[in-house]
Amino acid sequence: MPGLEKVALFTNEYPPNVYGGAGVHVEYLSRELSKLVPVEVRCFGEQHSDDPRLSVRGYGAWPGAKQNTDPRFAGALDALERSLRMAKDTLDANVVHCHTWYTDMAGFWAKKLWDVPLVQTIHSLEPLRPWKVEQLGNGYHLSSWIERTGMEDADAIVAVSQETRNDVLRLFNVDPGKVHVIHNGIDLDQYRATAASDALVKRGVDPSKPFVLFVGRITRQKGIIHLVNAIPEIDPSLQVVLCAGAPDTKEIGQEMQERVAEVSAQRPGVIWIQEMLPRADVIQFYAQASLFCCPSVYEPFGIINLEPMACETAVVASDVGGIP
Repeated sequence: MPGLEKVALFTNEYPPNVYGGAGVHVEYLSRELSKLVPVEVRCFGEQHSDDPRLSVRGYGAWPGAKQNTDPRFAGALDALERSLRMAKDTLDANVVHCHTWYTDMAGFWAKKLWDVPLVQTIHSLEPLRPWKVEQLGNGYHLSSWIERTGMEDADAIVAVSQETRNDVLRLFNVDPGKVHVIHNGIDLDQYRATAASDALVKRGVDPSKPFVLFVGRITRQKGIIHLVNAIPEIDPSLQVVLCAGAPDTKEIGQEMQERVAEVSAQRPGVIWIQEMLPRADVIQFYAQASLFCCPSVYEPFGIINLEPMACETAVVASDVGGIP
């Protein structure tokens, strides 16, 4: 890549701390990009690697984020503090590429401190996730400001779908010429059909019977509560398998517990797997499912739908955002 000697990726999620589509994207992007140019990943966590082609430096949580304040502010305040540490550390990359609002200020500050261009990939947009007030309180206004500040100062913006590009241009003061659409992708050598089913049996799913599958976090955005509320309308001969964990808040976690208990009392075959499964096990679930359901109320792209498709399983998804 002429003129490009090194790329810095700033991200919240990076293996082994991956819980959403942005983390999957950064994992694959860093791996493939490092085949072309050295990459340095700066991420939230304790990761560390000195591989000259793909080095990784983690930034641990700020203990003071929850002290003497509303605990809901901690996420945004912690992101700011980690971003400051990311930005101030010596940087020898030719470009900084940020992923999600968590590290947007890191990129903004690094651009100013180290005089490097800033690229942002838009995996979601805070103005389109107002339910995050439940999770962050007024910290949501801080996360929204972080996102706007970084995005409006970026030299280039990658939108993961045309609909996301439209949203960026509608909601932010950015030059349309700077906003480019590059769709997400997955590794088709990893995500493929398999006859294996031991991961299902281990968790109480009968692979000989058809089942509807959900995989995702317990958040308002992912629409999991809507799916649980619809279970009484699903053919009772079908198993309903919910691979759902990591609730955004105690409130939605409690709501999930109550609703799953209610629908399970009305019919058999509702199986809730709360642990975050290894990728190889998730692929078994994808491959053996009769149908994958994505009931999201907002998805800029919906990388989660590519995974079961690659495993040759039909997908039913909400007509929102970048999914269509």
